[in-house]
Amino acid sequence: MKIGIFGGTYNPPHLGHMAAAKAAIETLHLDKLLLIPDRIPPHKELPENPVSNEDRLAMTRIMGDRLDCPDVVEVSDLEMHRTGKSYTADTLEQLRQVYPTDELWLMMGTDMFLTLHSWYQPEEILKRSGILTFGRNQDDTIELFDRQTAFLEATYGTCVQVQVIDLPGLVEVSSTQLRQALANGGGQEYLDPSIYGYILRKGLYGTHADMKALSLPDLRAVSYSMIYSKRVPHVQGTEWEAAELAKRWGADETDARKAAILHDCTKYWSLAKQLSKCAEYGILLDRVEQKTLPLLHSKTAAAVAERMFGMPQDICQAICWHTTGKADMTLLEKIIYIADYAEPHRSWSEEAHGLAMEDLDAGVLLGLENTIRFTQRQGREVHYRTGLAPQSGREAAGRTVTDKEYQNYGRSVRTHRGHRQSLGRQACHAH
Repeated sequence: MKIGIFGGTYNPPHLGHMAAAKAAIETLHLDKLLLIPDRIPPHKELPENPVSNEDRLAMTRIMGDRLDCPDVVEVSDLEMHRTGKSYTADTLEQLRQVYPTDELWLMMGTDMFLTLHSWYQPEEILKRSGILTFGRNQDDTIELFDRQTAFLEATYGTCVQVQVIDLPGLVEVSSTQLRQALANGGGQEYLDPSIYGYILRKGLYGTHADMKALSLPDLRAVSYSMIYSKRVPHVQGTEWEAAELAKRWGADETDARKAAILHDCTKYWSLAKQLSKCAEYGILLDRVEQKTLPLLHSKTAAAVAERMFGMPQDICQAICWHTTGKADMTLLEKIIYIADYAEPHRSWSEEAHGLAMEDLDAGVLLGLENTIRFTQRQGREVHYRTGLAPQSGREAAGRTVTDKEYQNYGRSVRTHRGHRQSLGRQACHAH
């Protein structure tokens, strides 16, 4: 197995780290990439008022998740559990015990490679691992790397394995500069949105964002930091769909976007945490909700939207009912319900979107009735609010029709088909 080892302070992890990690995976065809935040860096002083090890580890885990290679990328807290300085030689010794016969590649920037001889036990590092380094500009020439390689071989009497990856577009920003920029209200251009959102949410590096007065871009970032990367496209699609429906039916577009951005912000809480937060927030649960994890996140997300983000009741209620629906939904509640159901990444979105753009109540009804059928096929109990809602929906739509009639009606609708292309799915970011 070929294993990349990418250590650092990750204070914070930025786009340069992510570009280097992706390049290493692709160029060396790594079977595993270990991201290892250090506890006490040997080569630099910790900044004043440092970010906690727990926060650096959490941000590194977000970076690992955003690399979108779950079978390859792994975040290790190995150095966090060691006392003293986080020497690379010690880390490699530990890793060799775990991976005695595997091929290890230590990743580092040009400046680190050129000063490798000054590190703690460089000869042990070179015995235990190959070196993967990155050329970032015209000064990082092959001749420069060759000279350093020859010097290391002559000095330590060992064959040095060096692999150079040319990354001319690698983000050039020092951690110190980035932290200063964040303290001054900037720096987000150097960060993945989810990491930037985590920084805002935790108030790190001198940021003091008011969670109850966030701009839409910052609200997106904070929301994305609370979910896994695989969920982000769904949230983006739901926002896009909600904005389209709001414009079509005369609802407040900004309110629709905010509700969509936050509707799944507690999606990945465990059942225990969901129940604990419901008790803390005074949320009363019925028998079905107490045992059904997918139903709980809408309740807790609505509470978080109110308490953490200061959202008004109409937005919170739209979030609250986006999973079950209910009788007599408001306009915004209908929009968020169908947006969650009909966002572009769903396989059935074309039909549902077209129907909702033509007749919002009919679109909601289609979603409710399909949800009932799906729940029944899964052998689960249908929530009573979902069961009651179709009756209200049929009355609001002014018709009583069969499932087949609704399906045929949906197929006949071609409204806004051109907007269903992949670029259109990302249109929310233009606002």
